[in-house]
Amino acid sequence: MHLSDSPCGRRPGRKPPDLPAAARAALCCALLASTFISSSALGGAADSGSPSPPVILRFVSWKPDHPAVWDEAIQAFTERYPHVRIEREIAPHSSTAYHDLLTQKLKNQDASVDVYFMDVIWVPEFAAAGWTRPLDDRFSDAMQAEFLPSTLQVGRYRSQLYGIPSRIDAGMLYYRTDLLAKYGFEPPRTWRDLVHQGETILVGEQSATPTLRGYSAQFKQYEGLVCNMLEIIGSYGGALIDEQSDTARLSSPETLAAIQFARTQLLGPMASRATLTYQEPESLAAFVRGNAVFHRNWPYAWEIANNPERSSIAGRVGVTSLPGSDGHQGVAALGGWLMGISTLSEHPDEAWDFIAFLTSHAMQRYFALQAGIAPSRTRLYNDPELLAANPQWRSQFAVLQSATARPRSPVYPALSHIMQRFFSRALAYPDLDLLPEARRAEQNMNRLLDLTRSEAS
Repeated sequence: MHLSDSPCGRRPGRKPPDLPAAARAALCCALLASTFISSSALGGAADSGSPSPPVILRFVSWKPDHPAVWDEAIQAFTERYPHVRIEREIAPHSSTAYHDLLTQKLKNQDASVDVYFMDVIWVPEFAAAGWTRPLDDRFSDAMQAEFLPSTLQVGRYRSQLYGIPSRIDAGMLYYRTDLLAKYGFEPPRTWRDLVHQGETILVGEQSATPTLRGYSAQFKQYEGLVCNMLEIIGSYGGALIDEQSDTARLSSPETLAAIQFARTQLLGPMASRATLTYQEPESLAAFVRGNAVFHRNWPYAWEIANNPERSSIAGRVGVTSLPGSDGHQGVAALGGWLMGISTLSEHPDEAWDFIAFLTSHAMQRYFALQAGIAPSRTRLYNDPELLAANPQWRSQFAVLQSATARPRSPVYPALSHIMQRFFSRALAYPDLDLLPEARRAEQNMNRLLDLTRSEAS
């Protein structure tokens, strides 16, 4: 598996270099040659000089996993658009904490916010509140055809599109190829297989690696917990909300069975109780230190887990779809990020230029090569160099296309907080009576869902 030594390519696992200005310019030219979609083609204002003073474009984003890569990308944009200066506000890595920071600004009608990332679950809330601009007039049908349909669907609310797909995510199961091979195992197809394999390996490796655990995931009380539980519940045939009746289903037998499995078979026997405090970075850190056999995460984790400068298990990592249960296929939560423009922005044309640049074919290819970020453009999954650097995408592509979205509602953040509290208590207290807790959470969720139905009518 080899990548060219061109500015656009590198060997898997190599840290992105700190490029000097001349090299950055060369990188920009290489990235944008023939594949960049110009702002004029996308409906934005083309650069016609360098006005004075420069336009200040304020960009709110989460804390990136590959900060050097993002620095280079933004530098490339400002070299192409010298009349625009990007000022970034870096929010916490947690989607929940980032949401709280961004929505506080938007609620306060902070005109300093121009462009931002939106989690795929935020679009109904932002659109209903009037915080984000519809972008259909800039984003033609022909352009939309270049993106994965699932990434466009989550960018819509009612009849309009508000978010341009930047990346797509879906839950995946990472595993230690060396340990599974040593004990004669294939990647687990069911959660029962995962537990059996994990227990067997832990017994066999106890003396050599006493810190080894069977499973590492995201069970802290935040949005990632909802994603993890959606996957386990879905693999048992349950659901968070019934799509037909639009009512909560936390007390259904399938959902309760999945929660019972998670708190008795995964937490404790497989996963350390410390996992109750883990978000993505902490859970991935445990895996790349060699302290877990199996690990649930998003596609970006592949590059880090196989990077010898960041991982002690590089070259000994595989990835597959998440397990199912008897009679049910595994389920992957749909994740990803969209880019939107604030309705209060005084620079919507420059904001669109910035979005068009970062979501272009060339830049998504750059992020895929340099940071292992799964692109939202369909054609990139046929790119030989990308597949050489990310061979896991050959098997992940079907998962990315069929991933399960979380409930889409203008009140989703409130629904999520209810589910987060319920799941956190259910996992943290093994003796908690699940049924009454689930029914109380359901009642609170249904009150919110009833409110949105009455407003819609």
